[in-house]
Amino acid sequence: MDVRFVVLFLLLTTVVFGETFKLFMKDGDYHLVREYQVQGNRIRYFSTERGDWEEIPKDLVDLAKTEQQRKAHSEQLVKEARAQDEEDKAERAQQKEIASIPMEPGAYFKPDEKIESLKQAEYQILTDKKRKTLQMISPLPIVPGKATVVIKGEHSGFVIHEGRPEFYLRLAKEERFGIVRLTPKKGMRIVENIAIIAVSNENIEERKQVETFEQQLMGNLYKVWSEKPLPAGEYALMEFSGSEDKVQDDIELLIWDFAVQ
Repeated sequence: MDVRFVVLFLLLTTVVFGETFKLFMKDGDYHLVREYQVQGNRIRYFSTERGDWEEIPKDLVDLAKTEQQRKAHSEQLVKEARAQDEEDKAERAQQKEIASIPMEPGAYFKPDEKIESLKQAEYQILTDKKRKTLQMISPLPIVPGKATVVIKGEHSGFVIHEGRPEFYLRLAKEERFGIVRLTPKKGMRIVENIAIIAVSNENIEERKQVETFEQQLMGNLYKVWSEKPLPAGEYALMEFSGSEDKVQDDIELLIWDFAVQ
């Protein structure tokens, strides 16, 4: 037998049969009781105030009101017990979910209860004057003008066959993150365009960011998924430094590319 069913059954039994309720009198008064018995023209009840069995004439007791309110109270307690059981069940499921994600920082996908690690993509910065290949999180000191962040190849090798995939991100440090749509172009995929401001030496990043839901599961572990189904195409999970206005002095990116088919 399911252990959770046994626990819930015992809890509901305690709620229904072990509760204290009011035995109403017709004069408006009441006694707090654990149970009562109708014995002819007498009512025998166990008083929780005095911890003993007592008797009272049946004509003094408002049995209809007693049963009506006792039933309503019992139903509410049963409802609360079931809600608590569902909450506990959800909490256990989330703890199991958290424990299944590796402790190493990175991006993970979990189809059919199997954890798959996304490979971190190497990217290039293309400018008018030079091309710079960045490994992992090397910062980008580039000259004023325009630049484009790209990944080699027009298609990702990590293919997902669902429109709203759920990803897990375990961050190495607290940074903003999200899902962006990539643009395939002549043997590469464009991640974002950057405008470099000469005077202030700041970078303005322009990317096709997807609207997402984000849930912090624990500490540096987050779940992220798109608000709407993703059309077939090329995408990437990204961590990026900088403020919300996307203006900063250098560029640090972590990119995990994937495709939706």
